[in-house]
Amino acid sequence: MRSSARAQRAGAPPAVLRVDPRPVPAHAEAQTTFDDLGTPLADVTFVVVDLETTGGSPADAGITEIGAVKVRGGEVVGEFQTLVQPGIPVPAFIAVLTGITDSMLLDAPRLAVALPAFLDFAAGCVLVAHNAPYDVGFLKGACAKLGRPWPDHVVLDTAKLARAVLMKDEVPNCKLSTLAPFFRSTTSPNHRALSDARATVDVLHGLIGRVGSLGVHSLEELATYTSRVTPAQRRKRHLAEGLPDSPGVYVFRDDRGRALYVGKSGRVRSRVRTYFTASETRSRMAEMVGVAARVDAVVTATPLEAEVRELRLIAELSPRYNRRSRNPERSVWVKLTVEPFPRLSVVRTVKDDVDAGAAYLGPFGSRRGALEAVEALQAAIPLRTCTSRMPALGTGSACVLAEMGRCPAPCVGAVDVAGYAIHVEAARHALLDDVRHVEAVLVGRLRALADDLRYEEAALWRDRLETFARGAARAQEIASLAALPELVAARPTADRGWEVHVVRHGRLAGAVTVRPGVDPRPAVAALVSTAEQVDPPVGPVPAALVEETLRILRWLEQDGVRLVPGPEPLAWSLPAHGAGGLLSRLAASRAADVVARPTVERHLRPAG
Repeated sequence: MRSSARAQRAGAPPAVLRVDPRPVPAHAEAQTTFDDLGTPLADVTFVVVDLETTGGSPADAGITEIGAVKVRGGEVVGEFQTLVQPGIPVPAFIAVLTGITDSMLLDAPRLAVALPAFLDFAAGCVLVAHNAPYDVGFLKGACAKLGRPWPDHVVLDTAKLARAVLMKDEVPNCKLSTLAPFFRSTTSPNHRALSDARATVDVLHGLIGRVGSLGVHSLEELATYTSRVTPAQRRKRHLAEGLPDSPGVYVFRDDRGRALYVGKSGRVRSRVRTYFTASETRSRMAEMVGVAARVDAVVTATPLEAEVRELRLIAELSPRYNRRSRNPERSVWVKLTVEPFPRLSVVRTVKDDVDAGAAYLGPFGSRRGALEAVEALQAAIPLRTCTSRMPALGTGSACVLAEMGRCPAPCVGAVDVAGYAIHVEAARHALLDDVRHVEAVLVGRLRALADDLRYEEAALWRDRLETFARGAARAQEIASLAALPELVAARPTADRGWEVHVVRHGRLAGAVTVRPGVDPRPAVAALVSTAEQVDPPVGPVPAALVEETLRILRWLEQDGVRLVPGPEPLAWSLPAHGAGGLLSRLAASRAADVVARPTVERHLRPAG
């Protein structure tokens, strides 16, 4: 009851109290964001808040008191305190704990008045609370109850920070009542909002002092601090100094100049800084930072150029801390071989043998995916499955598949080269430009399995058909772009400028960003004239890493991308009966679940 008597002696009315001994500088009210990494703690305005509630769920917003202290540079610049009428009775045990009774709250302002006043007081500041999820949860619940958007403050939790900073032999626990005397707070927490907020201020300053000796001097470092970040890792923060805060690629190097890791970012300096804080949780990255001696940066005109340069540098430098560095083009392909009786083979490389009759499907991310596509094709087109090379006149004994009628059996002379060529031509069309036969056969199989209530087997074959369709669609898209000597495309940026790319034979040859309000045509003309000259590729692959071409294709598919006309007509197209349409139909039918559910009409139909 001491707290209740103290409130009565102080004559605290149940109205909103706002005390600002001196004004906060105007720039202190700017919202701090994690994009502005490295904000010195001395420049951050904190609002340390504590709530008293009726208990229960945050959604009920049963707040009975709000207390807050605004601090900057280690000094108090304002305080806020108000009782709040929660609209529900205060439980007896809460009244005993806090000293706040129903009678004290009779004339207190309601939440609709108290909450906006507090949000105005805390606007643009970093919120701090002890066990922040509890207090912030109630504040968010109050905003939701009033239909107000939550301001999305950066939030610091002194309890969480204390658990990362202090050892068990220093304090037995991280309760506010334990930490306040440990840090010699001038205020004893007593379960009243303003007193507890004042005590939390002293705890915050004490914790900042502790981590400051470990090299933590910015808001982002404090917000992400954990004991996992070693002092040696923090001492490397200077490596980010001088880097551009613009789109680009960065390369961590050791003391001998060898590349350790290559990455990309829309803001290079901000991204590199995160490697020296707890926001980087990968253990191998902590090891990499410990070895790093410098960071080099390559500024790019657009985010797509940054993605492409990252891929190229990884392939060129093979940095040991990039998982893809050992084999950036680790994909596999399905090949229709060149021999008297061609077959489907899973290969790692694409050769210049298309003119000789080869065809390729893919790339696939794994051998398993490639084999699924092979199974789909072989179910529709009877190609031999044996792996040995055979002469024009087959010799040997028939396999089980031949006895089952699923192989034309050239090995025993059951079909000659001319007869077998009919199946080969069907497979070539399925890979390159016409998937209708494969679709018709496998959709028919799906229907038959579903009619027999064999849904698991139907789902298996559906997955195989989808895998084939994805591989064929990729191959056809890559081939279409690789065949183009030049393609120029532009996309509007968020600030109403333009990002422009020149693509030649599937390779990014140039990029530029045009500022808002500037006529883009001169910039486009200059880019086209200075872009990299690219020789036509050898074989069906582009004149670039396949992954680079796929990134370009994904960019071209984004909303708002426009093709820029050139002096020559642009002949860029995909097969009319290609795999893209099949993939779309499969996606639509999966959404309707037409195969797995017998109660739904099975209307999946092949293209006409």
